[in-house]
Amino acid sequence: MSLKSRKLPYSLAINEAIHQMMEMDKAVFLIGQGVKSPWYVGNTARGLMEKYGPQRVIDTPVSENAITGAAVGAAIVGMRPIVVHPRMDFMLYALDPIINEAANWHYMFGGKSSVPVVIWGIINRGGEQAAQHSQALHALFSHIPGLKVVMPSTPYDAKGLMISAIQDNNPVVYIDDRWLYTLEGEVPREAYSVPIGKGAIRREGRDVTLVAASYMVIESLKASEELKNDGVDVEVIDLRSVKPLDETLLFESVKKTGRLVVVDGGWKTCGIAAEVSARVSENIFEYLKAPVYRVTLPDVPAPASCVLEKEYYPDSKTIVNAVKGVLGG
Repeated sequence: MSLKSRKLPYSLAINEAIHQMMEMDKAVFLIGQGVKSPWYVGNTARGLMEKYGPQRVIDTPVSENAITGAAVGAAIVGMRPIVVHPRMDFMLYALDPIINEAANWHYMFGGKSSVPVVIWGIINRGGEQAAQHSQALHALFSHIPGLKVVMPSTPYDAKGLMISAIQDNNPVVYIDDRWLYTLEGEVPREAYSVPIGKGAIRREGRDVTLVAASYMVIESLKASEELKNDGVDVEVIDLRSVKPLDETLLFESVKKTGRLVVVDGGWKTCGIAAEVSARVSENIFEYLKAPVYRVTLPDVPAPASCVLEKEYYPDSKTIVNAVKGVLGG
């Protein structure tokens, strides 16, 4: 481990990114409900209120539309706000300022005005939270022109992509998953950025390409280790950014392996897995040795029962079965 880095949990990697950006740029501020409460945002906002005060760390009433509208307005006049939604489900109240305003502004003003806002949504899966508190809506936001959507899977990327999102001159939807908050990894102490739109090879292989984002990358890596024991050599691609997608990395991997399994923590119909499958089928169909497999949530709302949750959420075993299916066994 480098002297300039050390291991941090995913949540504190986000926290460090925000600390460093707020220190470097006085235009950066954090706004949202519960930004001083671990019950809302875990420890991702630890120490921010104490260091920067309530004028730059704004703990708001519960009004997602107003909070997001205020952040978008502040970005239009030159600030760099981070607006956090502790439960991504309730970002739906803020669709008007996100889609009608932030996403369209740069285009509508001929590129002469920008909206450098980070719209930070936290996915809260499991724990019997049921249908209105467990939704992963990344595909919805990826559908909108003018929005970039990132989903880091490692502490290193959690910090680097947050910094890139804050520095971007146009709106970025930054999505994390509470299931990753305790995951530890090596994180440099200094500020650094991870480019938006560039994926990463987490494991090289020759038999099957596994494409995933966010916590499904972790499950895909677990599956790849199990499959290794069966003599199957899996390549794991971490999208990191679901919009824009890194087509070059994706296509090169599929050309090599000839088989593709797309793993997504969202629903199947019109999801990111469908988009990745379509891109491959449209562009490099001739390289495929087998149909593309998708591992996703079923097209039903999240259950409230812990027994049903075990069946609802795909895991490494689900992925192993999909890979064996695409291999014909």
